[in-house]
Amino acid sequence: MTNRAVLVVPGDLDSRTGGYIYDRHIVDGLRGAGWAVDVKTLDDSFPWPTTGAVSHAAAVFEDLAAGTITLVDSLALGAIPEIIERHGSRLLLVALVHLPLSADVGIEPEMAARFADAERRALRAVSLVIVTGRATLPLLAHYDLPRSRVVVIEPGTNPAPLARGSGGSPFQLLCVATLNQGKGHELLITALAALPSRNWQLTCAGGLTRHPPTVERVRAIIEKCRLNDHVVLTGDLDADTLETCYDRSDLFVLATLRETYGMAVAEALAHGLPVVSTITGAIPDLVGSEAGLLVPPGSISALTDALARFINDADLRARLAAGARRVRPSLPAWNVMVDKMAAALKSVEAHFQNDDVVDDVDPPDIYE
Repeated sequence: MTNRAVLVVPGDLDSRTGGYIYDRHIVDGLRGAGWAVDVKTLDDSFPWPTTGAVSHAAAVFEDLAAGTITLVDSLALGAIPEIIERHGSRLLLVALVHLPLSADVGIEPEMAARFADAERRALRAVSLVIVTGRATLPLLAHYDLPRSRVVVIEPGTNPAPLARGSGGSPFQLLCVATLNQGKGHELLITALAALPSRNWQLTCAGGLTRHPPTVERVRAIIEKCRLNDHVVLTGDLDADTLETCYDRSDLFVLATLRETYGMAVAEALAHGLPVVSTITGAIPDLVGSEAGLLVPPGSISALTDALARFINDADLRARLAAGARRVRPSLPAWNVMVDKMAAALKSVEAHFQNDDVVDDVDPPDIYE
């Protein structure tokens, strides 16, 4: 019997953000393991869908056959609780939660409360909740979900060649992240501007269209601090061009305010790059004590100090680079995470078919 599943996701699955990259790896991995996976694309207006987008989403769910294993990306799930509730007993709904909509950085309190109410309804209507990072678990605690219905399946990491670095001056710094309120580009550039030396070049690879106000503020800081010759905003890059950026870099930097995991940091470590980043998500676990310098989110002074230490201390740079190379073999692999996803989806189907089945997925306690 062929394993079958549907992924419901808003927008373009080929978008280069962490959530979409995760979804794409899971779809490709399941297909490679013999699953038949269909992708149903919703309007890209989610999580603030237009009336037409909601109508289209309702039709998509209505067209799915009863009993279909249906993964719903959290970017859509919490915006359509009525539809999720309507089909909760007809479909085998699985929530794929990268970050609760109510926990997005910079969201207005009123909107956060509205999303929290909607997400609570939607999450209680699904058969299983899969979160893509342990840091998400505390954010779900106030939804009072049963322990047996929450599973952590973190991202994997692709093997990558060791970065060769710049080979000289200036130091090449790389940040890979969409320019939005949560990734800390403003903090990073402000911290770099405070360094007495400008013996560095920063490349920011990431989308410039998802939050225009952030992009405008970042450009204004660059202009104000006279860093036009030191900071490049590339926008989204194709895989080959991004690989070239990794190869010529000396340090990966990410001043993110909140992560549920930290896929970009894992990718940098896969290239053997040392990291300067923040203490959030799985970043402390990924970097450990020897592959980088981590600071509290939002602290410009601590970030400035960490960057100065890296740039000014050759011995420290060598130690961190060696530490990053040692970390590489311990990074989780995508095939392992795909196997966990397959087991989770099978457990949902098995429980639906046989109430006496023992679930082979060990769900964590969301209150840990």
